[in-house]
Amino acid sequence: MSPRAGNAGPHTLAFVESPVQLLNVLEWAHAHAPGVGLTLVVLSPVDPMTRGQLRRMSDLARDEGHQVRWEEARGGPLAPFRTIGGLSGLLRRARRVVLGDPFSRYVQLLLTITRARDLVVVDDGTATMEFVGQLARGERLVRWHRKGGRPGPRDVLFAPVSASARRRLTPGERRRIEIFSSMPMTETPAGVTVSANTFAWTRTRFGPPRIARGADMVGTSLVETGVVDDGRYLEAVHALARAHGATRYFAHRRESTDKLHRLEAATGLEIVRPELPLELIARRGPIGRTVLSFPSTVVHTLPLALAGTEVRVAVCDIDPAWLTENASPRAQGFLSGVTGTARDVHRLSPTAPATAPNPANPANPVNPANPSEPTGPAPFTATPPSAGLIGPAAS
Repeated sequence: MSPRAGNAGPHTLAFVESPVQLLNVLEWAHAHAPGVGLTLVVLSPVDPMTRGQLRRMSDLARDEGHQVRWEEARGGPLAPFRTIGGLSGLLRRARRVVLGDPFSRYVQLLLTITRARDLVVVDDGTATMEFVGQLARGERLVRWHRKGGRPGPRDVLFAPVSASARRRLTPGERRRIEIFSSMPMTETPAGVTVSANTFAWTRTRFGPPRIARGADMVGTSLVETGVVDDGRYLEAVHALARAHGATRYFAHRRESTDKLHRLEAATGLEIVRPELPLELIARRGPIGRTVLSFPSTVVHTLPLALAGTEVRVAVCDIDPAWLTENASPRAQGFLSGVTGTARDVHRLSPTAPATAPNPANPANPVNPANPSEPTGPAPFTATPPSAGLIGPAAS
Protein backbone atom coordinates (compact mmCIF):
# COMPACT_ATOMS: atom_id res chain seq x y z
CA MET A 1 0.00 0.00 0.00
CA SER A 2 1.27 3.44 -0.90
CA PRO A 3 2.29 5.46 2.19
CA ARG A 4 0.81 8.52 0.50
CA ALA A 5 -2.66 7.03 0.48
CA GLY A 6 -2.80 5.93 4.10
CA ASN A 7 -5.54 3.51 5.10
CA ALA A 8 -8.44 3.68 2.68
CA GLY A 9 -11.62 4.46 4.58
CA PRO A 10 -14.66 6.71 4.92
CA HIS A 11 -12.96 9.87 6.23
CA THR A 12 -12.26 11.25 2.75
CA LEU A 13 -14.79 10.44 0.06
CA ALA A 14 -14.14 11.33 -3.59
CA PHE A 15 -16.68 11.34 -6.44
CA VAL A 16 -15.56 11.19 -10.08
CA GLU A 17 -17.40 10.85 -13.38
CA SER A 18 -14.50 11.11 -15.85
CA PRO A 19 -10.94 9.81 -16.20
CA VAL A 20 -9.48 13.32 -15.89
CA GLN A 21 -11.30 13.87 -12.61
CA LEU A 22 -9.95 10.57 -11.28
CA LEU A 23 -6.42 11.51 -12.35
CA ASN A 24 -6.72 14.81 -10.51
CA VAL A 25 -7.98 13.09 -7.37
CA LEU A 26 -4.81 10.96 -7.46
CA GLU A 27 -2.76 14.14 -7.87
CA TRP A 28 -4.57 15.71 -4.91
CA ALA A 29 -3.98 12.64 -2.74
CA HIS A 30 -0.30 12.67 -3.68
CA ALA A 31 0.02 16.36 -2.77
CA HIS A 32 -1.85 16.02 0.54
CA ALA A 33 -0.18 12.90 1.91
CA PRO A 34 0.50 11.11 4.10
CA GLY A 35 -2.53 10.13 6.14
CA VAL A 36 -5.31 10.56 3.59
CA GLY A 37 -8.06 8.00 4.07
CA LEU A 38 -9.53 7.93 0.57
CA THR A 39 -12.53 6.07 -0.74
CA LEU A 40 -13.04 6.80 -4.43
CA VAL A 41 -16.55 6.46 -5.85
CA VAL A 42 -16.83 6.20 -9.63
CA LEU A 43 -20.24 7.40 -10.86
CA SER A 44 -19.97 5.49 -14.10
CA PRO A 45 -21.29 7.04 -17.33
CA VAL A 46 -22.70 5.01 -20.22
CA ASP A 47 -20.16 6.02 -22.89
CA PRO A 48 -17.98 2.96 -23.60
CA MET A 49 -14.74 4.88 -24.16
CA THR A 50 -15.12 6.85 -20.93
CA ARG A 51 -15.96 3.66 -19.02
CA GLY A 52 -12.86 1.97 -20.40
CA GLN A 53 -10.59 4.83 -19.35
CA LEU A 54 -12.21 4.90 -15.92
CA ARG A 55 -11.56 1.15 -15.50
CA ARG A 56 -7.88 1.67 -16.29
CA MET A 57 -7.63 4.68 -13.97
CA SER A 58 -9.39 2.72 -11.20
CA ASP A 59 -6.66 0.07 -11.45
CA LEU A 60 -4.02 2.79 -10.99
CA ALA A 61 -5.92 4.13 -7.96
CA ARG A 62 -5.99 0.67 -6.38
CA ASP A 63 -2.26 0.34 -7.03
CA GLU A 64 -1.84 3.53 -4.98
CA GLY A 65 -3.68 1.92 -2.07
CA HIS A 66 -7.02 3.66 -2.51
CA GLN A 67 -10.37 1.92 -2.18
CA VAL A 68 -12.46 2.16 -5.35
CA ARG A 69 -16.23 1.76 -5.39
CA TRP A 70 -17.74 1.43 -8.89
CA GLU A 71 -21.37 2.60 -9.16
CA GLU A 72 -23.55 1.90 -12.19
CA ALA A 73 -25.05 5.30 -11.56
CA ARG A 74 -26.84 5.52 -14.91
CA GLY A 75 -27.88 1.91 -15.40
CA GLY A 76 -31.62 2.47 -15.82
CA PRO A 77 -34.29 4.79 -14.40
CA LEU A 78 -33.95 3.44 -10.84
CA ALA A 79 -30.13 3.57 -10.79
CA PRO A 80 -29.85 7.12 -9.34
CA PHE A 81 -32.12 6.21 -6.43
CA ARG A 82 -30.14 3.04 -5.69
CA THR A 83 -26.83 4.87 -5.98
CA ILE A 84 -27.76 7.81 -3.78
CA GLY A 85 -29.42 5.54 -1.24
CA GLY A 86 -26.38 3.28 -1.09
CA LEU A 87 -24.00 6.21 -0.63
CA SER A 88 -25.97 8.17 1.97
CA GLY A 89 -24.26 6.47 4.92
CA LEU A 90 -20.78 7.12 3.54
CA LEU A 91 -21.69 10.73 2.80
CA ARG A 92 -22.91 11.39 6.32
CA ARG A 93 -19.78 9.88 7.89
CA ALA A 94 -17.25 11.55 5.58
CA ARG A 95 -15.24 14.39 7.06
CA ARG A 96 -13.99 15.54 3.68
CA VAL A 97 -15.60 15.26 0.21
CA VAL A 98 -13.53 15.60 -2.97
CA LEU A 99 -15.43 16.18 -6.20
CA GLY A 100 -14.50 16.73 -9.81
CA ASP A 101 -17.54 18.38 -11.40
CA PRO A 102 -19.56 20.89 -9.38
CA PHE A 103 -21.83 21.39 -12.43
CA SER A 104 -22.92 17.73 -12.35
CA ARG A 105 -26.50 17.28 -11.21
CA TYR A 106 -25.52 13.97 -9.67
CA VAL A 107 -22.82 15.63 -7.58
CA GLN A 108 -25.13 18.49 -6.64
CA LEU A 109 -27.68 15.99 -5.32
CA LEU A 110 -25.00 14.22 -3.28
CA LEU A 111 -23.87 17.54 -1.80
CA THR A 112 -27.31 18.01 -0.25
CA ILE A 113 -26.70 14.88 1.87
CA THR A 114 -23.15 15.35 3.11
CA ARG A 115 -22.26 16.86 6.46
CA ALA A 116 -18.57 17.19 5.58
CA ARG A 117 -16.92 20.39 6.73
CA ASP A 118 -14.15 20.15 4.14
CA LEU A 119 -15.04 20.21 0.44
CA VAL A 120 -12.37 19.96 -2.25
CA VAL A 121 -12.96 20.65 -5.95
CA VAL A 122 -10.38 19.13 -8.30
CA ASP A 123 -10.08 19.98 -11.97
CA ASP A 124 -12.66 18.84 -14.50
CA GLY A 125 -10.80 20.55 -17.30
CA THR A 126 -11.30 24.16 -18.30
CA ALA A 127 -14.79 24.10 -16.74
CA THR A 128 -13.04 24.74 -13.42
CA MET A 129 -12.16 28.23 -14.61
CA GLU A 130 -15.82 29.03 -15.18
CA PHE A 131 -16.88 27.45 -11.88
CA VAL A 132 -14.45 29.60 -9.90
CA GLY A 133 -15.64 32.77 -11.64
CA GLN A 134 -19.31 31.95 -11.07
CA LEU A 135 -18.66 31.15 -7.41
CA ALA A 136 -16.77 34.44 -6.95
CA ARG A 137 -19.63 36.40 -8.55
CA GLY A 138 -22.37 34.54 -6.71
CA GLU A 139 -23.95 33.31 -9.95
CA ARG A 140 -25.89 30.11 -10.54
CA LEU A 141 -23.78 27.19 -11.72
CA VAL A 142 -24.08 26.88 -15.53
CA ARG A 143 -21.58 25.25 -17.89
CA TRP A 144 -19.81 27.83 -20.07
CA HIS A 145 -21.04 26.45 -23.42
CA ARG A 146 -24.66 26.69 -22.21
CA LYS A 147 -24.44 30.14 -20.66
CA GLY A 148 -26.70 32.66 -22.32
CA GLY A 149 -29.33 30.11 -23.27
CA ARG A 150 -32.82 29.96 -21.79
CA PRO A 151 -33.18 27.46 -18.91
CA GLY A 152 -35.19 24.39 -19.86
CA PRO A 153 -37.91 22.72 -17.77
CA ARG A 154 -35.41 20.37 -16.13
CA ASP A 155 -33.19 23.33 -15.24
CA VAL A 156 -36.13 25.04 -13.56
CA LEU A 157 -37.08 21.92 -11.60
CA PHE A 158 -33.49 21.35 -10.51
CA ALA A 159 -32.82 25.00 -9.61
CA PRO A 160 -33.37 24.56 -5.82
CA VAL A 161 -30.86 21.68 -5.71
CA SER A 162 -28.33 23.66 -7.75
CA ALA A 163 -28.75 26.68 -5.48
CA SER A 164 -28.24 24.47 -2.42
CA ALA A 165 -25.07 23.00 -3.93
CA ARG A 166 -23.70 26.46 -4.62
CA ARG A 167 -24.33 27.45 -0.98
CA ARG A 168 -22.52 24.32 0.21
CA LEU A 169 -19.59 25.20 -2.05
CA THR A 170 -19.38 28.66 -0.45
CA PRO A 171 -16.98 28.84 2.52
CA GLY A 172 -18.33 29.71 5.94
CA GLU A 173 -17.57 29.37 9.64
CA ARG A 174 -18.25 25.65 9.62
CA ARG A 175 -17.20 24.82 6.07
CA ARG A 176 -13.82 24.98 4.33
CA ILE A 177 -13.54 24.99 0.54
CA GLU A 178 -10.39 24.12 -1.40
CA ILE A 179 -9.83 24.25 -5.15
CA PHE A 180 -6.98 22.06 -6.39
CA SER A 181 -6.24 23.13 -9.92
CA SER A 182 -3.73 23.52 -12.72
CA MET A 183 -5.99 26.13 -14.36
CA PRO A 184 -5.36 29.89 -14.11
CA MET A 185 -7.62 31.69 -11.66
CA THR A 186 -8.50 35.27 -12.57
CA GLU A 187 -11.11 35.48 -9.82
CA THR A 188 -10.68 33.77 -6.47
CA PRO A 189 -13.77 33.51 -4.25
CA ALA A 190 -13.33 35.04 -0.82
CA GLY A 191 -12.37 32.48 1.80
CA VAL A 192 -11.55 29.73 -0.72
CA THR A 193 -8.15 28.04 -0.52
CA VAL A 194 -6.51 27.49 -3.91
CA SER A 195 -3.66 24.99 -4.24
CA ALA A 196 -1.69 24.19 -7.38
CA ASN A 197 -1.87 20.89 -9.22
CA THR A 198 1.64 20.48 -10.67
CA PHE A 199 1.11 16.90 -11.92
CA ALA A 200 3.84 15.71 -9.58
CA TRP A 201 2.25 12.24 -9.27
CA THR A 202 2.14 11.83 -13.05
CA ARG A 203 5.79 12.83 -13.47
CA THR A 204 6.85 10.60 -10.59
CA ARG A 205 5.02 7.50 -11.85
CA PHE A 206 5.62 7.76 -15.60
CA GLY A 207 8.33 8.71 -18.07
CA PRO A 208 10.26 10.51 -19.17
CA PRO A 209 8.79 9.68 -22.58
CA ARG A 210 10.51 8.76 -25.78
CA ILE A 211 10.10 11.73 -28.12
CA ALA A 212 9.25 10.92 -31.73
CA ARG A 213 9.87 13.06 -34.77
CA GLY A 214 7.06 15.17 -36.18
CA ALA A 215 3.84 16.29 -34.55
CA ASP A 216 0.78 14.81 -32.88
CA MET A 217 -2.68 16.42 -32.76
CA VAL A 218 -5.11 16.51 -29.84
CA GLY A 219 -8.82 16.29 -30.61
CA THR A 220 -11.60 18.31 -29.03
CA SER A 221 -15.31 17.81 -28.39
CA LEU A 222 -16.24 21.38 -29.41
CA VAL A 223 -18.26 19.98 -32.32
CA GLU A 224 -20.14 17.56 -30.06
CA THR A 225 -21.02 20.33 -27.60
CA GLY A 226 -22.43 22.46 -30.43
CA VAL A 227 -19.79 25.20 -30.24
CA VAL A 228 -17.82 24.70 -33.48
CA ASP A 229 -19.20 23.82 -36.92
CA ASP A 230 -18.39 20.27 -38.00
CA GLY A 231 -17.18 21.19 -41.50
CA ARG A 232 -15.07 24.10 -40.30
CA TYR A 233 -13.43 21.89 -37.69
CA LEU A 234 -12.52 19.26 -40.28
CA GLU A 235 -11.03 21.94 -42.53
CA ALA A 236 -8.99 23.37 -39.66
CA VAL A 237 -7.65 19.96 -38.59
CA HIS A 238 -6.67 19.16 -42.18
CA ALA A 239 -4.85 22.45 -42.71
CA LEU A 240 -3.11 22.37 -39.33
CA ALA A 241 -1.95 18.76 -39.81
CA ARG A 242 -0.52 19.49 -43.27
CA ALA A 243 1.21 22.67 -42.15
CA HIS A 244 2.98 20.95 -39.24
CA GLY A 245 3.42 17.41 -40.52
CA ALA A 246 1.13 15.76 -37.97
CA THR A 247 0.52 12.03 -38.42
CA ARG A 248 -1.54 11.03 -35.35
CA TYR A 249 -4.79 12.44 -33.96
CA PHE A 250 -5.54 11.65 -30.31
CA ALA A 251 -9.34 11.63 -30.15
CA HIS A 252 -11.24 13.20 -27.29
CA ARG A 253 -13.30 10.57 -25.50
CA ARG A 254 -16.53 12.40 -26.45
CA GLU A 255 -15.82 12.69 -30.18
CA SER A 256 -18.34 10.84 -32.28
CA THR A 257 -17.29 7.78 -34.26
CA ASP A 258 -18.87 9.19 -37.42
CA LYS A 259 -16.89 12.42 -37.20
CA LEU A 260 -13.65 10.53 -36.59
CA HIS A 261 -14.25 8.27 -39.60
CA ARG A 262 -14.80 11.32 -41.83
CA LEU A 263 -11.77 13.06 -40.37
CA GLU A 264 -9.56 10.01 -40.99
CA ALA A 265 -10.77 9.67 -44.60
CA ALA A 266 -10.33 13.36 -45.36
CA THR A 267 -6.98 13.98 -43.66
CA GLY A 268 -5.13 10.66 -43.65
CA LEU A 269 -4.36 11.08 -39.94
CA GLU A 270 -4.06 7.96 -37.79
CA ILE A 271 -6.90 8.16 -35.25
CA VAL A 272 -5.84 7.06 -31.77
CA ARG A 273 -8.41 6.32 -29.05
CA PRO A 274 -6.37 6.68 -25.83
CA GLU A 275 -6.93 4.19 -23.00
CA LEU A 276 -5.89 6.77 -20.40
CA PRO A 277 -6.02 10.57 -20.06
CA LEU A 278 -3.68 12.25 -22.51
CA GLU A 279 -1.40 13.54 -19.74
CA LEU A 280 -0.50 9.93 -18.88
CA ILE A 281 -0.33 8.81 -22.52
CA ALA A 282 2.06 11.66 -23.34
CA ARG A 283 4.18 11.06 -20.25
CA ARG A 284 4.52 7.36 -21.03
CA GLY A 285 5.32 8.09 -24.70
CA PRO A 286 6.19 7.94 -27.42
CA ILE A 287 4.93 11.44 -28.14
CA GLY A 288 5.60 13.85 -31.01
CA ARG A 289 8.13 16.62 -30.54
CA THR A 290 5.26 19.06 -31.18
CA VAL A 291 1.75 18.56 -29.80
CA LEU A 292 -0.92 20.57 -31.65
CA SER A 293 -4.16 21.47 -29.92
CA PHE A 294 -7.15 23.75 -30.09
CA PRO A 295 -8.16 25.61 -26.89
CA SER A 296 -8.73 22.89 -24.30
CA THR A 297 -7.58 21.59 -20.95
CA VAL A 298 -4.39 20.08 -22.35
CA VAL A 299 -2.84 23.45 -23.20
CA HIS A 300 -2.61 23.93 -19.42
CA THR A 301 -1.93 20.38 -18.27
CA LEU A 302 0.49 18.99 -20.87
CA PRO A 303 3.23 21.58 -20.17
CA LEU A 304 3.11 20.44 -16.53
CA ALA A 305 2.99 16.71 -17.26
CA LEU A 306 5.81 17.04 -19.83
CA ALA A 307 7.94 19.48 -17.86
CA GLY A 308 11.64 18.83 -18.33
CA THR A 309 11.22 17.31 -21.80
CA GLU A 310 11.76 18.91 -25.20
CA VAL A 311 8.15 18.56 -26.28
CA ARG A 312 6.56 21.78 -27.53
CA VAL A 313 2.82 22.38 -27.08
CA ALA A 314 1.24 24.57 -29.78
CA VAL A 315 -2.33 25.86 -29.59
CA CYS A 316 -4.43 27.14 -32.48
CA ASP A 317 -7.06 29.76 -31.65
CA ILE A 318 -10.67 29.25 -32.71
CA ASP A 319 -11.65 31.56 -35.54
CA PRO A 320 -15.03 33.24 -34.77
CA ALA A 321 -16.20 32.10 -38.23
CA TRP A 322 -16.01 28.48 -37.03
CA LEU A 323 -18.65 28.95 -34.32
CA THR A 324 -22.15 27.59 -34.87
CA GLU A 325 -25.33 29.66 -34.80
CA ASN A 326 -26.24 28.04 -31.50
CA ALA A 327 -22.91 28.66 -29.78
CA SER A 328 -23.19 30.48 -26.47
CA PRO A 329 -22.41 34.22 -26.59
CA ARG A 330 -19.70 33.41 -24.05
CA ALA A 331 -17.97 30.84 -26.29
CA GLN A 332 -15.46 33.03 -28.16
CA GLY A 333 -14.39 34.95 -25.07
CA PHE A 334 -14.06 31.80 -22.98
CA LEU A 335 -12.02 29.94 -25.60
CA SER A 336 -9.78 32.97 -26.13
CA GLY A 337 -9.23 33.07 -22.39
CA VAL A 338 -8.26 29.41 -22.33
CA THR A 339 -5.54 30.10 -24.89
CA GLY A 340 -4.48 33.49 -23.58
CA THR A 341 -3.89 32.27 -20.04
CA ALA A 342 -1.90 29.18 -21.05
CA ARG A 343 1.76 29.27 -20.11
CA ASP A 344 4.68 27.69 -21.94
CA VAL A 345 2.79 27.11 -25.19
CA HIS A 346 3.39 28.22 -28.76
CA ARG A 347 0.52 30.31 -30.17
CA LEU A 348 -0.90 29.67 -33.64
CA SER A 349 -3.34 32.18 -35.11
CA PRO A 350 -5.78 30.81 -37.70
CA THR A 351 -6.82 32.63 -40.82
CA ALA A 352 -10.02 31.92 -42.71
CA PRO A 353 -9.75 28.40 -44.18
CA ALA A 354 -8.82 28.67 -47.84
CA THR A 355 -9.12 24.97 -48.59
CA ALA A 356 -11.40 22.06 -47.89
CA PRO A 357 -10.34 18.44 -47.41
CA ASN A 358 -10.71 16.18 -50.39
CA PRO A 359 -11.90 12.77 -49.08
CA ALA A 360 -10.92 11.13 -52.37
CA ASN A 361 -7.35 12.36 -52.03
CA PRO A 362 -6.46 13.71 -48.57
CA ALA A 363 -3.01 14.81 -49.72
CA ASN A 364 -4.60 17.15 -52.29
CA PRO A 365 -7.19 19.53 -50.80
CA VAL A 366 -9.59 21.32 -53.12
CA ASN A 367 -10.19 25.00 -53.68
CA PRO A 368 -13.80 25.73 -52.64
CA ALA A 369 -14.09 28.31 -55.42
CA ASN A 370 -12.97 25.76 -58.01
CA PRO A 371 -13.30 22.16 -56.78
CA SER A 372 -11.35 20.81 -59.75
CA GLU A 373 -8.31 22.87 -58.85
CA PRO A 374 -6.02 21.51 -56.09
CA THR A 375 -4.43 24.06 -53.83
CA GLY A 376 -2.14 24.25 -50.82
CA PRO A 377 -3.07 24.06 -47.15
CA ALA A 378 -5.06 26.74 -45.40
CA PRO A 379 -2.55 29.20 -43.96
CA PHE A 380 -1.85 29.26 -40.24
CA THR A 381 0.45 31.97 -38.98
CA ALA A 382 2.46 31.58 -35.80
CA THR A 383 2.69 34.51 -33.43
CA PRO A 384 5.84 34.82 -31.29
CA PRO A 385 5.70 32.08 -28.65
CA SER A 386 5.54 32.96 -24.99
CA ALA A 387 8.02 30.10 -24.46
CA GLY A 388 9.34 27.98 -27.29
CA LEU A 389 9.99 24.88 -25.18
CA ILE A 390 8.33 23.65 -22.05
CA GLY A 391 10.14 24.95 -19.01
CA PRO A 392 11.68 23.10 -16.07
CA ALA A 393 9.67 20.81 -13.84
CA ALA A 394 7.46 22.53 -11.34
CA SER A 395 8.19 21.76 -7.75
